[in-house]
Amino acid sequence: MLINIIYLLIVTLYSLSVLGFFIDFIQNNQKVNRIAFWLLSIVWILQLLFLLIRMIEYNRLPLMTIFEGMFFYSFIVVTLSLIISKFYKLDFLLLFVNIIGFAIMAISFIAPSGDVSPQLMELLVLELLIIHVTFLLLSYGTFTLSFSFSFLYFLQHHMLKGKKWGKRMGRLGNLFTLAHLSFVFTMIGFPLMLLGIILGVVWAWTEYQMVPWFDTKVLSSFFVLFIYGVFLFQWVVRKKRGYGMALLNIAAFLVLLINYFLSTSFSNFHIW
Repeated sequence: MLINIIYLLIVTLYSLSVLGFFIDFIQNNQKVNRIAFWLLSIVWILQLLFLLIRMIEYNRLPLMTIFEGMFFYSFIVVTLSLIISKFYKLDFLLLFVNIIGFAIMAISFIAPSGDVSPQLMELLVLELLIIHVTFLLLSYGTFTLSFSFSFLYFLQHHMLKGKKWGKRMGRLGNLFTLAHLSFVFTMIGFPLMLLGIILGVVWAWTEYQMVPWFDTKVLSSFFVLFIYGVFLFQWVVRKKRGYGMALLNIAAFLVLLINYFLSTSFSNFHIW
């Protein structure tokens, strides 16, 4: 059970580390960057421990199966990114490199495993599904909060434009705060959804040896991710703010609702 727990901790902490680096990438938050760095350091320790346990268990170097090779590849990516970060201040490199590293480690699970423990395989199939669903539901929750702030921005904008002064307007909050909070929760929800989709692809291949790319739910999920990606691009790169961005965020949430409720009715693969 020890090696099973270690693997699950690696997946969870690696996900949180990538999330932290993404937040730092978008918002230049050094505190979050430090937390993400230390999480990545713990991932490195756990990966090393995982490899040592397998080496002792099978009395050989853990490089003989495709699963082990891809896992070791991910370990190398983490190792090199930690070493580079000690000599060069390249925080954004950590994000992009470790998105690849996380994807490789997740994909390693669907590779022919050879002598991977059947108990580990059975446990991880279930755990991957649970983590997949959890990440997506967390992203839905953060996107809901983001929508709420954008909708309040929408109301406040129209009240100011119509010069409807009063206590009600003051209770809505100022436009700057509402816009910033809508961005913050979108920034958190986007990587959660991205990681959830990656794990969902891995789980689907593990369970069914195929990925239903043209399933309604799958296509609409990628479309939702694309729209929120456009929102973040407009905010961070093009520095757009204001009423138009609030409308874009509201539209993105409406697409999310369609994805969650309507596409499920036409999906042959998803039941939620």
